[in-house]
Amino acid sequence: MFSPVESAIARMWESYGEPLSLSDIAKSAILSRFHFCRVFREATGVSPGRFLSAVRIYQAKRLLVSTSLSVTDISLAVGYNSLGSFTNRFTESVGASPTRFRRMWGEGIRAEDKAAPAPQVPDSCSPCGTVAGLVGLPPDYLKARVYLGAFETPIIQRRPLAWMIVDTRSASPASYRLTNVPPGEWFIRAVAEADSADPEPWTRRSLLVGGQGSVTVTASAVSEVDITLRARRPTDLPILFAVPDLEGAHLGDPDGPEPGAERGPRRTMPMLAGTAGRAALTRLGYRGHYRLRDR
Repeated sequence: MFSPVESAIARMWESYGEPLSLSDIAKSAILSRFHFCRVFREATGVSPGRFLSAVRIYQAKRLLVSTSLSVTDISLAVGYNSLGSFTNRFTESVGASPTRFRRMWGEGIRAEDKAAPAPQVPDSCSPCGTVAGLVGLPPDYLKARVYLGAFETPIIQRRPLAWMIVDTRSASPASYRLTNVPPGEWFIRAVAEADSADPEPWTRRSLLVGGQGSVTVTASAVSEVDITLRARRPTDLPILFAVPDLEGAHLGDPDGPEPGAERGPRRTMPMLAGTAGRAALTRLGYRGHYRLRDR
């Protein structure tokens, strides 16, 4: 049975295209608005409104890569009445405009230096701090390529202050070191495309996440943060930033927040839209390269 927070999140995924109010979401959790806001933030690290906004941008990403809908139509389908507001929020969260993201995804979003990945250095940071540690896999996983970054919020959004890509194996956790991180409170988040030990071909690759709470970075010091990757939970926030090398993994992940979605070919990836999304796409008369499955 869903917890109150999980019920509210399920409502967001189902009705993200509707003008949901805080009262609407709290009703789905059968809690008062005040109590709901408190328990929701405790469970997810963000407010209900911020979570809903992340769901909408995530669904816009999926529509951009799996349909030929215009950016205007997609903004309407995910609940935005203003194209300008949608474009600004999408660009800020994903790190690229909707049009550029669609083009980048088609060409393949790659790290700038795959052969020797290294943290990206801020333009000005003196003196800076460092975050370092180990990143390991949960049981039943053999290996993974991991993207780690220092983010401003619990949501993996906006370009991180520093990032790097490492490869880790079950018997040998990988070490990472994020340098030139400005002093302050930051969130260290990890995303990985992992190979499991399951012999069934459709379960071999999974998206794993990692990172808890915030870390305090001080100038000229090293903050130790070890990360154990895990499967995503219903309360996990959507991944918004265009993560190099892993973007196709989470957008097509069959175990993602939208139950029932199937992994499909790169350019014709099936997707599941919520009730509001289905209604919006029907109004737009779209019958493109995606498949909708009822719950």
